[in-house]
Amino acid sequence: MKSTKGVKPFRIFKHNIDPKILYFVLTFSLLISVTIVKSLDVSNFIGIFSICMIAVSIMFMDIFRYKPSYLKLQKMIMLLGLMFFGTLVFGRLVEYIFINFTRGLGLHEQKTIIYGLPVQAGAMLVMLLFDSHTAIIFSFIISILSGIWQNDAYYTFYVFAGSIIAAFSVIRCKKRSDIIRGGLYVSIANVISVLVFSTFSSNRTIEIIVPSLIFALTSGITISAFTSIMLPMLESLFKVTTDITLLELLDLNQPLMKNLMISAPGTYHHSVIVGNLVEAAAEDIGVNPLLARVSAYYHDIGKIKMPEYFVENQSGSISKHEKLNPHMSSMILISHVKEGLELADEYKLPELVKDIITQHHGTHLITYFYQKAKEEQADPPKEEDYRYPGPKPQNRIAAIVMIADAIEAASRVLKDSTPARVAGLVEKIINTVLIDGQLTECELTLKDINKIKERFTYILNGILHKRVEYPGFDFNKPAAQEGDKNKNSDREPQQKEKDKPALDQTSGEHGSNIIEFKKGGTSAPKS
Repeated sequence: MKSTKGVKPFRIFKHNIDPKILYFVLTFSLLISVTIVKSLDVSNFIGIFSICMIAVSIMFMDIFRYKPSYLKLQKMIMLLGLMFFGTLVFGRLVEYIFINFTRGLGLHEQKTIIYGLPVQAGAMLVMLLFDSHTAIIFSFIISILSGIWQNDAYYTFYVFAGSIIAAFSVIRCKKRSDIIRGGLYVSIANVISVLVFSTFSSNRTIEIIVPSLIFALTSGITISAFTSIMLPMLESLFKVTTDITLLELLDLNQPLMKNLMISAPGTYHHSVIVGNLVEAAAEDIGVNPLLARVSAYYHDIGKIKMPEYFVENQSGSISKHEKLNPHMSSMILISHVKEGLELADEYKLPELVKDIITQHHGTHLITYFYQKAKEEQADPPKEEDYRYPGPKPQNRIAAIVMIADAIEAASRVLKDSTPARVAGLVEKIINTVLIDGQLTECELTLKDINKIKERFTYILNGILHKRVEYPGFDFNKPAAQEGDKNKNSDREPQQKEKDKPALDQTSGEHGSNIIEFKKGGTSAPKS
């Protein structure tokens, strides 16, 4: 976040804080005070404003200490402030409706309507849009503000208990219907709170308890409806990616995925396998497995533009690259990152997925064509002309996708995929990525890398398993047409083409990463 011109940032918890944050705190404290104040008394307003400013400041200080990544995104700070203000404004609106509703029914005790106000919806939205830690501190602050609003200490506990339940009921939200289930849990929690209050309240008459229970029971419906309506609007307006959005992108009937399946079936299959690898590894190291899988599905979508130039989509024995010079071939391979980003923009993929599309190759050298250029050219080629533009992986998910991309491609050349060979392959590829410095800008630890090795080895051994031969069938015997073709063709060029490494890319696409791993004596292991 850029600092305000002419004003130096101040420091809190060793973080440089933009002065704009102070303006946010003052602005939203003022808006919240205007929303919850019920008296025009100046001294009362000043007191409420002071409390609101302290409460909102506590919220932001907690973010500075535990979630500093939000400081880089001004829109997230703005969204959090709007969550406080919007939740209380919506509660105030529902309160006005309920007051007129109870008057129409002739209910004299209107204090019971506070149990139907959907204040807990804010915590549910914060959980979906931010994270569990932010949702907890939000629940604490909003309950204090609600107690001040209603001038009721019991109501502070009522809102806090309901908000915590609302937040944790959608912590594993995988579809829109989970929001409705979360609203049901909130209703149950609210009813229990009202029953507890009734045991020690001075007003324990049926005329008060029954309407209170009815309002508490129906509050979950209002919360679910409000959350379901506001969530897609806030996702679109603030460009926030939730798990629900990611699940929608996993649908293989998405137009982009169907296009990849038809235009580049080999790349599609490769992406699905990479998705299986990264999802399992992400769970082990504690990052979002859903985001990891989605990113793996879409990381190579740029190959849709020229699929025949990538080895996994080539059906013939002669590569398209035979007629091109090495520099042109490397430019085609490198271009699939840029073209993937253009497709991601066209299909409005989330920013997190776009970042991984641009980072999943880092600054790897396309070794095969670089070595070929050195052999064919009198002047040594520039290494930067044969490297991906980067940037290197900036987070752990991008690093996992990079490693899984290379490992899945390399596993295709194993002729005898014994567990020892698979383990050796995984070990050598990860070591090569480390030596090349591709993981220097992400937070992947050695402990994480060991977990990734174990998980990738386990899954690849399952994928590359062998089967017993079917009695009476010899599937390895050449067909008659294939045998005639082999007799009439030049065997030496075919054998050369067969044994030649794939021309796809380094570290991430079938074959050319093996060239890189052979360089320096790191060829694929032999048992």
